[in-house]
Amino acid sequence: MHSHESAAEVLPQPAKSTDETLLDDPIWNTLRTEHQAYAQIEGEARRYEPAIGPLSGTPDQSQDSYDALRRLAGPGGILALFFPDPPEPPAGWSLFRGGVLTQMICRNPKFPESAKMQNGAVLRRLGAADVTAMVELATLTEPGPFRERTIELGNFYGIFEGDRLQAMAGQRMRVPGLVEVSAVCTHPDARGRGYAGALMSRVMRDIVDEGSTPFLHAFADNPAVSLYGKLGFVQRRTFQLAVIKRED
Repeated sequence: MHSHESAAEVLPQPAKSTDETLLDDPIWNTLRTEHQAYAQIEGEARRYEPAIGPLSGTPDQSQDSYDALRRLAGPGGILALFFPDPPEPPAGWSLFRGGVLTQMICRNPKFPESAKMQNGAVLRRLGAADVTAMVELATLTEPGPFRERTIELGNFYGIFEGDRLQAMAGQRMRVPGLVEVSAVCTHPDARGRGYAGALMSRVMRDIVDEGSTPFLHAFADNPAVSLYGKLGFVQRRTFQLAVIKRED
């Protein structure tokens, strides 16, 4: 493992043009760049296709932006946005969920010793046949929005004990030179076995190997933030989460 750690420390600078300021509005910029093929667009507002998830972005909280989001949401629709300031949805919206998010970036990845797989556990790449189990695990553990087509956004890996998916992690948002680690979750029955760290390391290796830098988002009070620090993530900034519902 030491050879991997050394390799991570001496990696050349990413060949891609990396502008970290794109992460100041990560959803909007993702849907304007690397994931524009997945974007639904109204005015300046953008959202992922509903089968991928509710993540949406705007350049501000102006009335024009909320009007555009209203068209994207549709009647009774729910969208999730990251704002630099507290959400202030106008009439016609309700705040379904809020909270402070930390955005962390990993400029110097640290790859720990591999977790020892217990009970015959196996770590492998996830595919279309695993989507039902992935959605069930995400619904149980709530790592963030996960839908039947979220798997299209990048490589996902899981740890199985027998036929049961016990943990997973993968890629979600991306802008040039920066890729998000997302959907990190472990079944309550399998916590404390090091699965999250093992899976995150696998996802991070893919990102580093392509010459990009990993980043992630988590609730600021999530105990897992300490694990992310051990992998080399440092806080870059915070956001206000706004899960908003269109009321009709």
